[in-house]
Amino acid sequence: MSLELIEVSGLVTIQDSGRAGWMRFGVPSSGPMDRFAFQASNALAGNPPDSAVIEVGLGDAVFRASRDCVVAVAGIGFDLSVYIWDFPLWSSFFVRSGWTIRLSKKDSGMWAYLAIAGGIQTPPMLGSRSTCLRGAFGGLEGRRLQAGDRLQTGNPTRALDDLAARTLPAQALPSYGEDVVLEVIMGPQEKYFTSEATEAFMSGEYSVSLTSDRMGYRLEGPELTHRGNTELISEGLAMGAIQVPAIGQPIVMMADCPTTGGYPKIATIASADLPVLAQCAPNRSTIRFRETTVANAQKRYRALMSGIEDYILGQGE
Repeated sequence: MSLELIEVSGLVTIQDSGRAGWMRFGVPSSGPMDRFAFQASNALAGNPPDSAVIEVGLGDAVFRASRDCVVAVAGIGFDLSVYIWDFPLWSSFFVRSGWTIRLSKKDSGMWAYLAIAGGIQTPPMLGSRSTCLRGAFGGLEGRRLQAGDRLQTGNPTRALDDLAARTLPAQALPSYGEDVVLEVIMGPQEKYFTSEATEAFMSGEYSVSLTSDRMGYRLEGPELTHRGNTELISEGLAMGAIQVPAIGQPIVMMADCPTTGGYPKIATIASADLPVLAQCAPNRSTIRFRETTVANAQKRYRALMSGIEDYILGQGE
């Protein structure tokens, strides 16, 4: 079957769990901005966790099903309607052939993920279906989706009746909100900054700049002063690393971040809080930081992600 995109005003791409194993060759991993919502949508639709879904951000999108199917939508900042009915996010729904699925952007939040039972089937590129817009590969012809695109889908893992009407309760979700505290692990170049800069970073309030994108979220807030050099020999980067260029305003690496960079990194955001940051709206959300340890960050991430399957299994998975 196929899913047709009939209206679009936002940034709509195909993303799976990411392009693993290619960063050493300079290829970004891409993948979802909000990994939790991505995996939740797949789990609700009964898909393997690395299945390709549709990521919708920054605007509206309307789809039409060509056959009966089950879709699941997870994320923050969108209203969802199927045919003539409104539905909550973090749920799966039965959709009849010809019905429309409409995602309408609200003021808060940033990204939503539409999974269809069976997954989106586009030709893999370097082992992944994720769209890399700057490289113009992956997804559908390496580009953002546009009205008229038809996406082929695979076969559901089980009967549609078994996959519909499932939900992920609010207590299983990350601490999404408009006033958030994100845990960070300090370093690796914390010593490149003055003690006043470190104190300002940990006590100050930041917002996401309008110049942010899938490559990095630029933050606006207290200026962070370097002790000396404002650059270093380029080294590896990962999603969540917080670089600070000479202007003193942090940049958080996101899903399409480059594989190397030469700005000092004051800290790295804990993986459990990356979904929360991804959903922070520019000039609306406020962000503060709190230090944690590697062990505690790992424990939080495992608990958060395992909660998805725990709640789905409780509904007859």
